Amino acid sequence: MELRIFNSASRRKEVFEPIDKNRVTMYVCGPTVYNRVHIGNARPAVIFDTLFRLLKSLYPQVVYARNITDVDDKIIDVANKRGQKSEEIAKLYADFYSKDMARLNCEPPTIEPFATKHIPEILDMIEVLIRKGFAYVSEKHVLFSVSSMPSYGQLSGKSLHDLTIGARVEIGKYKRDANDFVLWKPSKKGEPAWDSPWSRGRPGWHIECSAMAQKHLGVTVDIHGGGLDLLFPHHENETAQSCCANGGKPLANFWMHNGFIQLDGQKMSKSLGNFKLVCDLLEHHPGEVLRYVILSAHYRSEQQFNASLLESAKRSLDTLYRCLQSTENLDNIVVDLSTNNGFLALLDDLNTSESISELHALARQTRQGSKKKRVVARGKLLSLANMLGLLQQNPDDWFKKAHDPDALSQQEIEEAILLRQQAKELKDFGEADRIRDSLALKGVVLQDSRNGTGWRRS
Repeated sequence: MELRIFNSASRRKEVFEPIDKNRVTMYVCGPTVYNRVHIGNARPAVIFDTLFRLLKSLYPQVVYARNITDVDDKIIDVANKRGQKSEEIAKLYADFYSKDMARLNCEPPTIEPFATKHIPEILDMIEVLIRKGFAYVSEKHVLFSVSSMPSYGQLSGKSLHDLTIGARVEIGKYKRDANDFVLWKPSKKGEPAWDSPWSRGRPGWHIECSAMAQKHLGVTVDIHGGGLDLLFPHHENETAQSCCANGGKPLANFWMHNGFIQLDGQKMSKSLGNFKLVCDLLEHHPGEVLRYVILSAHYRSEQQFNASLLESAKRSLDTLYRCLQSTENLDNIVVDLSTNNGFLALLDDLNTSESISELHALARQTRQGSKKKRVVARGKLLSLANMLGLLQQNPDDWFKKAHDPDALSQQEIEEAILLRQQAKELKDFGEADRIRDSLALKGVVLQDSRNGTGWRRS
């Protein structure tokens, strides 16, 4: 069972071979916490959570770090506007992020490092870069000298010559070259600040991840992941810093990048104002629906996002949950997925769309053939779904849970069922039918049986 991954560094699929098969390491860039995250931010969280689940099925230990950037100009701006401390804003939105991702069935990462908790490690790495001649001090700033690294641009496929010609940013007075980037900068009055040999200030964005990855996972990690928008300059700068600080050793052996989510044909982003917040979507849709939509496309592709996709995903999940509900009498068994098409698809560069197709094939098989074959099919369905982070609820709960704020509550539905039962006992069948029809108009389907009346949301 070989796992093959498209490596952004080599621009081709490669067989994944970890540095240590007994301890696989993965680092994924998390959010800058100044606002609630949109569905585009959720895509890498869901994608790499799925990879985390897959890796755990293949190796005895997987250490997954997903960082939080909790010091940044955007966080400071929000704090100033609200009259709060930046650490209060960062904590608020970091907590929101964890809760939102949990509702998408994302498991907590093994380690969730915060940038502000790693200032000593950041300072140490900056000092090494200065000592080795890859960074310089200028007007209380410390900058990485891009020209000191001839291979800069290799990860993203950009040449230093082209970058210099294409530079449109104004060169700060403290910079030797337009492409040089900040490792440390002085803080303004009232901003978060730490003591350093150069100024009382704070770290640049890129150095945080290099320091945190090295601290928790080692000099070279097996897999480094994130959105395609991070490939340049963030990941390019990360790998430059780490490589230069560590004698040419790479930051990561495998680089993985997920494609953008598009809304109305444009990349979704807060700067464009065309985004859908996860928290808003969760008011009307189960978290599993959002996860299903994200996994329905290959992670490297651009993905369109619209209401029809959400509706289609909900219907698909309803079909799968009905299958589980109707086969609850079958035994639960441990199954081997090693030859299953859905599992093999995951081994082929995390082809989640093909795996989801296999879920529906297995659901059909649970209704066909001998009882033994149906038991095996159901076992495979549950195991593969768990690998994808889907079908994580009890089927009865899935159909009874309301996701529309205007929907009837469970208590209101059960009270109506009780009133209907009383009407039937009084032989007032007209009233009983009226209650049933009223519930149907409000999206509640009653299911009468010899054991009583059940219900589900349509």
